[in-house]
Amino acid sequence: MAKEKDRIQKFVNIVNRKASFEYQFLDKYTAGIMLKGTEIKSIREGKVNMQDGYCVFQNGELWLHNLHIATYTEGTHYNHEPMRTRKLLLNKKELRRLEGKAEEQGVTIIPTRVFINDRGFAKVEIALARGKKLYDKRQDIKEKDVQREMDRSGY
Repeated sequence: MAKEKDRIQKFVNIVNRKASFEYQFLDKYTAGIMLKGTEIKSIREGKVNMQDGYCVFQNGELWLHNLHIATYTEGTHYNHEPMRTRKLLLNKKELRRLEGKAEEQGVTIIPTRVFINDRGFAKVEIALARGKKLYDKRQDIKEKDVQREMDRSGY
C-alpha cells in the first residue's frame, strides 16, 4: 500500500528541454488546463510528454494540441484519451495579446513546462516562440561551452 502512494508526487515539474534548443522564447505565460479526473492523476505520476505540443486559437479560445498524457493505470472505462486537445485557461487580456502576437510570421505558441502549483492545480507554462536558425543553435552551443569552461577554471 505504501509503494502505491510513493508513485504519486505532490510537486510535479515536467520541462520540455528540446523547446529551448529549437525555439527562441519571446514571452512566457502561465495557463491553467481543463483536465479530466484521470488526467490529473497521470500528471501527478509524471507521465507527460510535451515534445511535439503546440497551441492554436479557435473561436477566441486557446487549445493545446499533441500534449501526451498517458492513460491512468488504475482507470476504468472512464479513462481519458491520451492525445486529446485541451483548453487552456487565461485572462481575456492575455488571450487578446497572445492572439495578436501569434499572427505574426514565424511565431508560434508552445508548452515549455507542466507543473502542479501550491494549491494543487495543474498549470502549463506556454511561450510565444520563434524558431531558431541553424547558426543560432550553433551560437547557443558555443556559449554553453564557454560558460562550462569558465566554471571549470574557477572564474
